[in-house]
Amino acid sequence: MDVDTGIDDALALVYLLSRPEVRIQAITCTAGNVGARQVALNNLALLELCGRPGIEVAIGAEVPLEIPLITTEETHGPQGIGYAELPAPAQGISARHAVDVWVEEARAHPGELTGLITGPLTNFALALRREPELPLLLKGLVIMGGSFNYQGNTTPTAEWNVSVDPHAAKEVFAAYRGLPEDKLPLVCALETTELIELRPEHLQRLAESAGAPPELVLPEQPAGQRSTSPNRLVACLSDAVRFYLEFHRQYDQGYIAHMHDAFAACAAIGRTPVAARLATVDVETSSPLLIGTTVADYRGLWGMRPNARVVVSNDPDQCFDELITSVGALARRTGHP
Repeated sequence: MDVDTGIDDALALVYLLSRPEVRIQAITCTAGNVGARQVALNNLALLELCGRPGIEVAIGAEVPLEIPLITTEETHGPQGIGYAELPAPAQGISARHAVDVWVEEARAHPGELTGLITGPLTNFALALRREPELPLLLKGLVIMGGSFNYQGNTTPTAEWNVSVDPHAAKEVFAAYRGLPEDKLPLVCALETTELIELRPEHLQRLAESAGAPPELVLPEQPAGQRSTSPNRLVACLSDAVRFYLEFHRQYDQGYIAHMHDAFAACAAIGRTPVAARLATVDVETSSPLLIGTTVADYRGLWGMRPNARVVVSNDPDQCFDELITSVGALARRTGHP
Protein backbone atom coordinates (compact mmCIF):
# COMPACT_ATOMS: atom_id res chain seq x y z
CA MET A 1 0.00 0.00 0.00
CA ASP A 2 1.16 3.51 -0.84
CA VAL A 3 -1.01 6.00 1.03
CA ASP A 4 -1.42 9.55 2.31
CA THR A 5 -3.68 8.62 5.26
CA GLY A 6 -6.36 10.35 5.15
CA ILE A 7 -9.80 9.26 6.40
CA ASP A 8 -10.71 7.08 3.42
CA ASP A 9 -7.15 5.68 3.31
CA ALA A 10 -7.62 4.73 6.98
CA LEU A 11 -10.79 2.78 6.20
CA ALA A 12 -9.01 1.10 3.28
CA LEU A 13 -6.18 0.00 5.57
CA VAL A 14 -8.52 -1.25 8.29
CA TYR A 15 -10.53 -3.14 5.69
CA LEU A 16 -7.47 -4.91 4.29
CA LEU A 17 -6.36 -5.77 7.81
CA SER A 18 -9.77 -7.36 8.33
CA ARG A 19 -9.34 -9.78 5.44
CA PRO A 20 -7.67 -13.02 6.60
CA GLU A 21 -6.50 -13.93 3.08
CA VAL A 22 -4.66 -10.61 2.59
CA ARG A 23 -1.03 -10.09 3.57
CA ILE A 24 0.14 -6.48 3.62
CA GLN A 25 3.82 -6.70 2.73
CA ALA A 26 4.57 -3.05 3.53
CA ILE A 27 3.00 0.40 3.73
CA THR A 28 4.73 3.33 2.09
CA CYS A 29 3.79 6.91 2.88
CA THR A 30 3.70 10.04 0.79
CA ALA A 31 2.72 13.59 1.54
CA GLY A 32 -0.79 14.44 0.42
CA ASN A 33 -3.72 14.75 2.77
CA VAL A 34 -1.16 15.55 5.48
CA GLY A 35 2.63 15.48 5.65
CA ALA A 36 4.42 12.18 5.09
CA ARG A 37 5.58 11.74 8.70
CA GLN A 38 2.04 12.24 10.02
CA VAL A 39 0.82 9.74 7.43
CA ALA A 40 3.30 7.19 8.79
CA LEU A 41 2.25 7.81 12.41
CA ASN A 42 -1.41 7.40 11.43
CA ASN A 43 -0.68 4.07 9.77
CA LEU A 44 1.36 2.77 12.70
CA ALA A 45 -1.35 3.76 15.17
CA LEU A 46 -4.04 2.08 13.08
CA LEU A 47 -1.99 -1.11 12.83
CA GLU A 48 -1.71 -1.25 16.61
CA LEU A 49 -5.40 -0.44 17.09
CA CYS A 50 -6.25 -3.39 14.83
CA GLY A 51 -3.85 -5.72 16.62
CA ARG A 52 -1.45 -5.93 13.68
CA PRO A 53 1.86 -4.32 14.67
CA GLY A 54 4.95 -5.46 12.84
CA ILE A 55 4.04 -4.43 9.29
CA GLU A 56 6.75 -2.18 7.87
CA VAL A 57 5.76 1.47 7.47
CA ALA A 58 8.20 3.59 5.46
CA ILE A 59 8.27 7.27 4.57
CA GLY A 60 8.93 8.31 0.99
CA ALA A 61 8.54 11.56 -0.89
CA GLU A 62 7.75 14.54 1.31
CA VAL A 63 7.15 16.91 -1.62
CA PRO A 64 5.87 16.43 -5.20
CA LEU A 65 8.30 16.05 -8.09
CA GLU A 66 8.08 19.60 -9.45
CA ILE A 67 5.43 21.69 -7.72
CA PRO A 68 4.96 22.85 -4.10
CA LEU A 69 3.14 20.56 -1.70
CA ILE A 70 -0.46 21.34 -0.83
CA THR A 71 -2.06 19.37 2.02
CA THR A 72 -5.72 19.25 2.94
CA GLU A 73 -6.21 19.27 6.67
CA GLU A 74 -9.51 21.08 6.15
CA THR A 75 -10.80 17.90 4.51
CA HIS A 76 -9.24 15.24 6.75
CA GLY A 77 -8.47 17.02 10.00
CA PRO A 78 -5.21 18.35 11.47
CA GLN A 79 -3.77 14.85 11.82
CA GLY A 80 -5.46 13.33 8.80
CA ILE A 81 -7.96 11.13 10.62
CA GLY A 82 -10.72 13.61 11.38
CA TYR A 83 -11.72 13.87 15.03
CA ALA A 84 -10.14 10.50 15.89
CA GLU A 85 -7.31 10.54 18.41
CA LEU A 86 -5.01 7.55 18.70
CA PRO A 87 -2.15 6.88 21.13
CA ALA A 88 1.36 7.44 19.86
CA PRO A 89 2.47 4.16 18.26
CA ALA A 90 5.08 2.01 19.94
CA GLN A 91 6.50 0.79 16.63
CA GLY A 92 8.97 3.02 14.84
CA ILE A 93 9.05 4.17 11.23
CA SER A 94 11.16 1.99 8.94
CA ALA A 95 14.75 2.98 8.22
CA ARG A 96 14.13 2.18 4.55
CA HIS A 97 12.94 4.82 2.12
CA ALA A 98 9.64 4.08 0.41
CA VAL A 99 11.32 3.88 -3.00
CA ASP A 100 13.68 1.20 -1.68
CA VAL A 101 10.68 -0.70 -0.30
CA TRP A 102 8.88 -0.68 -3.67
CA VAL A 103 11.93 -1.76 -5.65
CA GLU A 104 13.43 -4.27 -3.22
CA GLU A 105 10.13 -5.99 -2.40
CA ALA A 106 9.11 -6.25 -6.05
CA ARG A 107 12.49 -7.73 -6.98
CA ALA A 108 12.33 -10.16 -4.06
CA HIS A 109 8.77 -11.29 -4.90
CA PRO A 110 8.41 -11.08 -8.68
CA GLY A 111 4.86 -11.61 -9.89
CA GLU A 112 3.48 -11.92 -6.35
CA LEU A 113 2.70 -8.39 -5.13
CA THR A 114 -0.26 -6.18 -5.98
CA GLY A 115 0.37 -2.50 -5.47
CA LEU A 116 -2.44 -0.30 -4.15
CA ILE A 117 -1.86 3.46 -4.39
CA THR A 118 -4.45 5.68 -2.73
CA GLY A 119 -2.41 8.89 -2.53
CA PRO A 120 -0.31 10.97 -4.92
CA LEU A 121 1.86 8.90 -7.24
CA THR A 122 5.18 10.45 -6.24
CA ASN A 123 6.74 7.42 -4.55
CA PHE A 124 5.82 5.10 -7.40
CA ALA A 125 7.13 7.51 -10.05
CA LEU A 126 10.45 7.69 -8.22
CA ALA A 127 10.51 3.89 -7.90
CA LEU A 128 9.95 3.59 -11.67
CA ARG A 129 12.94 5.83 -12.28
CA ARG A 130 15.01 3.44 -10.18
CA GLU A 131 13.51 0.23 -11.64
CA PRO A 132 11.75 0.65 -15.02
CA GLU A 133 10.76 -3.03 -14.96
CA LEU A 134 8.59 -2.49 -11.89
CA PRO A 135 5.29 -2.83 -13.84
CA LEU A 136 6.35 -6.30 -14.96
CA LEU A 137 7.69 -7.30 -11.53
CA LEU A 138 4.36 -6.57 -9.85
CA LYS A 139 1.40 -8.90 -10.12
CA GLY A 140 -0.78 -5.83 -10.64
CA LEU A 141 -1.43 -2.25 -9.68
CA VAL A 142 -4.58 -0.44 -8.51
CA ILE A 143 -4.65 3.36 -8.48
CA MET A 144 -7.24 5.59 -6.85
CA GLY A 145 -7.02 8.77 -8.87
CA GLY A 146 -8.19 10.83 -11.77
CA SER A 147 -11.53 11.81 -13.21
CA PHE A 148 -12.61 11.16 -16.77
CA ASN A 149 -15.42 13.14 -18.40
CA TYR A 150 -16.42 14.01 -14.84
CA GLN A 151 -16.15 17.06 -12.59
CA GLY A 152 -12.96 17.17 -10.51
CA ASN A 153 -12.94 17.51 -6.74
CA THR A 154 -9.95 19.85 -6.49
CA THR A 155 -10.27 21.96 -9.63
CA PRO A 156 -13.14 21.80 -12.12
CA THR A 157 -11.27 19.08 -14.02
CA ALA A 158 -8.72 17.59 -11.60
CA GLU A 159 -8.96 14.94 -8.88
CA TRP A 160 -7.02 15.43 -5.62
CA ASN A 161 -4.37 12.68 -5.76
CA VAL A 162 -3.36 13.54 -9.31
CA SER A 163 -3.50 17.29 -8.71
CA VAL A 164 -1.05 17.05 -5.80
CA ASP A 165 1.61 15.65 -8.15
CA PRO A 166 0.50 15.66 -11.79
CA HIS A 167 4.04 15.17 -13.05
CA ALA A 168 4.35 11.93 -11.12
CA ALA A 169 1.01 10.70 -12.45
CA LYS A 170 2.09 11.51 -16.00
CA GLU A 171 5.30 9.48 -15.55
CA VAL A 172 3.43 6.51 -14.11
CA PHE A 173 0.92 6.28 -16.93
CA ALA A 174 3.68 6.72 -19.51
CA ALA A 175 5.57 3.77 -18.00
CA TYR A 176 2.62 1.44 -18.62
CA ARG A 177 1.95 2.35 -22.25
CA GLY A 178 1.84 -0.74 -24.45
CA LEU A 179 2.31 -3.34 -21.72
CA PRO A 180 0.18 -6.53 -21.68
CA GLU A 181 -3.42 -5.93 -20.67
CA ASP A 182 -3.13 -7.98 -17.48
CA LYS A 183 -0.30 -5.70 -16.30
CA LEU A 184 -2.10 -2.40 -16.85
CA PRO A 185 -3.18 -0.52 -13.74
CA LEU A 186 -6.80 -0.65 -12.65
CA VAL A 187 -7.77 3.00 -12.20
CA CYS A 188 -10.54 3.87 -9.74
CA ALA A 189 -11.49 7.42 -10.66
CA LEU A 190 -14.03 9.86 -9.26
CA GLU A 191 -16.90 8.83 -11.52
CA THR A 192 -17.09 5.52 -9.68
CA THR A 193 -15.48 6.30 -6.29
CA GLU A 194 -17.94 9.12 -5.63
CA LEU A 195 -20.72 6.54 -5.86
CA ILE A 196 -19.35 5.04 -2.63
CA GLU A 197 -21.32 7.40 -0.39
CA LEU A 198 -20.99 6.50 3.28
CA ARG A 199 -24.03 7.67 5.26
CA PRO A 200 -24.97 7.63 8.96
CA GLU A 201 -26.83 4.33 8.55
CA HIS A 202 -23.59 2.66 7.43
CA LEU A 203 -21.96 3.57 10.75
CA GLN A 204 -25.00 2.21 12.57
CA ARG A 205 -24.66 -1.05 10.66
CA LEU A 206 -20.93 -1.19 11.42
CA ALA A 207 -21.55 -0.92 15.15
CA GLU A 208 -24.22 -3.61 14.92
CA SER A 209 -21.86 -5.87 12.97
CA ALA A 210 -19.21 -5.32 15.66
CA GLY A 211 -21.63 -6.26 18.45
CA ALA A 212 -21.31 -2.75 19.85
CA PRO A 213 -24.04 -0.40 21.13
CA PRO A 214 -25.88 1.66 18.49
CA GLU A 215 -23.63 4.30 16.93
CA LEU A 216 -25.52 7.43 15.97
CA VAL A 217 -23.69 10.00 13.87
CA LEU A 218 -26.48 12.30 12.74
CA PRO A 219 -26.65 15.64 10.91
CA GLU A 220 -28.58 17.34 13.71
CA GLN A 221 -25.87 16.60 16.28
CA PRO A 222 -23.30 19.29 17.19
CA ALA A 223 -20.25 19.44 14.95
CA GLY A 224 -17.31 17.64 16.49
CA GLN A 225 -19.31 15.41 18.82
CA ARG A 226 -17.26 12.36 19.79
CA SER A 227 -18.21 8.72 19.92
CA THR A 228 -18.87 7.06 23.27
CA SER A 229 -18.65 3.53 21.86
CA PRO A 230 -16.80 1.08 24.11
CA ASN A 231 -15.44 -0.53 20.95
CA ARG A 232 -12.23 1.31 20.16
CA LEU A 233 -12.23 0.58 16.44
CA VAL A 234 -15.86 1.62 16.03
CA ALA A 235 -15.17 4.81 18.00
CA CYS A 236 -12.08 5.61 15.92
CA LEU A 237 -13.83 5.14 12.59
CA SER A 238 -16.91 6.99 13.81
CA ASP A 239 -14.88 10.02 14.93
CA ALA A 240 -12.88 10.02 11.70
CA VAL A 241 -15.92 9.73 9.47
CA ARG A 242 -17.93 12.38 11.33
CA PHE A 243 -15.33 14.95 10.31
CA TYR A 244 -15.58 13.78 6.68
CA LEU A 245 -19.40 13.94 6.77
CA GLU A 246 -19.25 17.49 8.07
CA PHE A 247 -16.75 18.46 5.38
CA HIS A 248 -18.95 17.14 2.57
CA ARG A 249 -21.96 18.92 4.04
CA GLN A 250 -20.01 22.18 4.22
CA TYR A 251 -19.48 21.95 0.45
CA ASP A 252 -23.15 21.26 -0.30
CA GLN A 253 -22.72 17.57 -1.05
CA GLY A 254 -24.99 16.37 1.73
CA TYR A 255 -24.25 14.55 4.98
CA ILE A 256 -22.25 11.87 3.19
CA ALA A 257 -18.61 10.84 2.87
CA HIS A 258 -17.02 9.57 -0.33
CA MET A 259 -14.95 6.50 0.54
CA HIS A 260 -12.78 6.53 -2.57
CA ASP A 261 -9.89 4.52 -1.16
CA ALA A 262 -11.96 1.87 0.57
CA PHE A 263 -13.54 1.05 -2.78
CA ALA A 264 -10.10 0.81 -4.39
CA ALA A 265 -9.02 -1.59 -1.64
CA CYS A 266 -12.05 -3.82 -2.23
CA ALA A 267 -11.36 -3.77 -5.97
CA ALA A 268 -7.67 -4.55 -5.46
CA ILE A 269 -8.43 -7.88 -3.80
CA GLY A 270 -11.39 -8.74 -6.01
CA ARG A 271 -14.02 -8.47 -3.29
CA THR A 272 -16.34 -6.09 -5.15
CA PRO A 273 -17.47 -6.34 -8.79
CA VAL A 274 -16.16 -3.80 -11.27
CA ALA A 275 -16.20 -3.37 -15.01
CA ALA A 276 -13.23 -1.66 -16.64
CA ARG A 277 -12.48 -0.23 -20.05
CA LEU A 278 -9.10 -0.08 -21.78
CA ALA A 279 -7.83 3.44 -22.32
CA THR A 280 -4.76 5.50 -23.05
CA VAL A 281 -4.47 7.92 -20.15
CA ASP A 282 -2.38 11.07 -20.02
CA VAL A 283 -2.12 13.94 -17.56
CA GLU A 284 -1.97 17.67 -18.27
CA THR A 285 1.04 19.30 -16.62
CA SER A 286 1.54 22.55 -18.54
CA SER A 287 -1.71 24.48 -18.57
CA PRO A 288 -2.29 26.62 -15.45
CA LEU A 289 -6.03 26.21 -16.00
CA LEU A 290 -6.05 22.45 -16.53
CA ILE A 291 -3.02 21.14 -14.61
CA GLY A 292 -3.77 17.77 -13.05
CA THR A 293 -6.52 16.94 -15.54
CA THR A 294 -6.56 13.28 -16.54
CA VAL A 295 -7.64 12.46 -20.09
CA ALA A 296 -8.68 9.00 -21.26
CA ASP A 297 -8.62 8.07 -24.92
CA TYR A 298 -10.99 5.08 -25.15
CA ARG A 299 -11.20 5.03 -28.94
CA GLY A 300 -7.56 5.11 -29.97
CA LEU A 301 -7.78 8.62 -31.40
CA TRP A 302 -4.22 9.37 -30.30
CA GLY A 303 -2.94 6.27 -32.05
CA MET A 304 -1.21 5.05 -28.89
CA ARG A 305 -1.62 1.70 -27.17
CA PRO A 306 -3.61 1.50 -23.90
CA ASN A 307 -1.88 2.06 -20.58
CA ALA A 308 -4.76 1.67 -18.14
CA ARG A 309 -7.99 -0.14 -17.33
CA VAL A 310 -10.41 2.52 -16.10
CA VAL A 311 -13.26 1.35 -13.88
CA VAL A 312 -16.54 2.35 -15.55
CA SER A 313 -19.09 0.67 -13.27
CA ASN A 314 -19.30 -0.72 -9.75
CA ASP A 315 -21.81 -1.85 -7.13
CA PRO A 316 -21.87 0.56 -4.16
CA ASP A 317 -24.39 -1.45 -2.11
CA GLN A 318 -22.33 -4.62 -2.42
CA CYS A 319 -19.16 -2.70 -1.62
CA PHE A 320 -20.62 -1.35 1.60
CA ASP A 321 -21.95 -4.80 2.55
CA GLU A 322 -18.40 -6.09 2.11
CA LEU A 323 -16.79 -3.28 4.09
CA ILE A 324 -19.27 -3.37 6.96
CA THR A 325 -19.28 -7.13 7.36
CA SER A 326 -15.52 -7.50 7.24
CA VAL A 327 -14.53 -4.43 9.30
CA GLY A 328 -17.33 -5.21 11.77
CA ALA A 329 -15.90 -8.69 12.30
CA LEU A 330 -12.45 -7.21 12.93
CA ALA A 331 -13.92 -4.71 15.41
CA ARG A 332 -15.73 -7.54 17.19
CA ARG A 333 -12.41 -9.40 17.58
CA THR A 334 -10.11 -6.54 18.48
CA GLY A 335 -12.06 -3.42 19.37
CA HIS A 336 -12.61 -3.92 23.09
CA PRO A 337 -10.06 -2.83 25.72
